[in-house]
Amino acid sequence: MAMADISIVPIVEDKKNSLGAEVAAIHEELDKHKDKIRYELTPMSTIIEGDIDDLFPVIQALHKVTVERGWSRISTDIRIDDRRDGNAHTLEEKKERVNQFKS
Repeated sequence: MAMADISIVPIVEDKKNSLGAEVAAIHEELDKHKDKIRYELTPMSTIIEGDIDDLFPVIQALHKVTVERGWSRISTDIRIDDRRDGNAHTLEEKKERVNQFKS
């Protein structure tokens, strides 16, 4: 199981106060891939969870959404956690593990 932390941001000259509509469009695309991946929206990015071979096509599809919405320049940050030691954990398991150490 792999996880990707992804943030896609348009680089534009006219400054918008909110990118909510853009993020919503990207999440509509994510919904189309629910048979292969799971995802979680955070205040700063979206975490995608699934097989590594499924993550890259989904990320490419998300990039395509931004192009189709007319973004002429796009900055995408991707961090991937690809656990190959047999100890794969889901998003929930990772959060639970951290909470075990809280007092």
